[in-house]
Amino acid sequence: MRTRKPDRTRPAPLADDFFVPELCQPDALLGLVLLAELLVLVLVLAEPMQPGFNWMRLALTSLFVQWVMLLSAGTTCQLRPLLAKLPPWLAGLACCALVVGLTLACTAVADIYQLGGPLTRAGEVNLYLRHALISLIMSGLLLRYFYLQSQWRRQEQAELKARIESLQARIRPHFLFNSLNSIASLVATDPGKAEQAVLDLSDLFRASLARPGTLVPWADELELSRRYLAIEQYRLGDRLRVDWQVAGVPDDLPIPQLTLQPLLENALIHGIQPRIDGGLVCVKADYVDGVLNLEVSNPFDETAQAQPSRGTRQALHNIDARLTALFGPAASLSVERRNARHYTCLRYPCATQQQEARTI
Repeated sequence: MRTRKPDRTRPAPLADDFFVPELCQPDALLGLVLLAELLVLVLVLAEPMQPGFNWMRLALTSLFVQWVMLLSAGTTCQLRPLLAKLPPWLAGLACCALVVGLTLACTAVADIYQLGGPLTRAGEVNLYLRHALISLIMSGLLLRYFYLQSQWRRQEQAELKARIESLQARIRPHFLFNSLNSIASLVATDPGKAEQAVLDLSDLFRASLARPGTLVPWADELELSRRYLAIEQYRLGDRLRVDWQVAGVPDDLPIPQLTLQPLLENALIHGIQPRIDGGLVCVKADYVDGVLNLEVSNPFDETAQAQPSRGTRQALHNIDARLTALFGPAASLSVERRNARHYTCLRYPCATQQQEARTI
């Protein structure tokens, strides 16, 4: 009796929902530094014009603003897990209060050491009030930008999920109906094989019902495809021959579920089924420089081609769209014919689970 392997599927990584980004990341810090320098230029240029440009004033203002920015970014980064638990409006108020508080603290240090020169009592009050208002306005504008960017990113993810759901929904009936036809031919001739084929089909159908965007290890996708070919082997017999050249792919390499099976189904429909003597389906895969290259080829004969199938063309389109949605523009799917064979090739950049663990 066949035992089932534990389900090792894993969904595609989900982005953080909190609207304040990781400000300690290098790209975020670079953006904040540039934004702070722009603010410094605005503050210096907004002062009354002098006969000569005050470079010392520019340097001191830049030092002050950068210190406030770095302290605010570092503190926000440390408190981010706690802020993420609050409602967005309350988290925004807490961030504004934090920035204003740090600005006033830095202003007090600069006032104590008279970095901007001695001030009267009224001048000190105006200075604190001016810095507090500037920091409140700038932090409010920046947090508003972060919130709108977060909403846009959330909408984009929702549209992407809906797109993947639509694509995967089209795949489910496509391979199911063809597999049922293969099983039907076995019921009268060999009930034992028909029962085994039904068990294999149940695994295929379970995979088709997985959450959209699910990534599975290469080993699981390979086993699922072998079960599909076992179903078709009952129908095609010795006409179907398969050559597997996939030893160079790590077992834990992520691949979108139901990627290899539709490629094999296309190879059988167009390359094996129309030919009286069948033919050889070759599956080649390798993993080089962080990129998976997968190639499925089958015999091609213009005179023996079956009627064009809209379903198989749709399956290739769905795979291409899913790869692009999950792995970006670097993913590709191409089709070519040479030396009396039809080649379907796909490639996309990815990392194994062990590589991801080492990176983290």
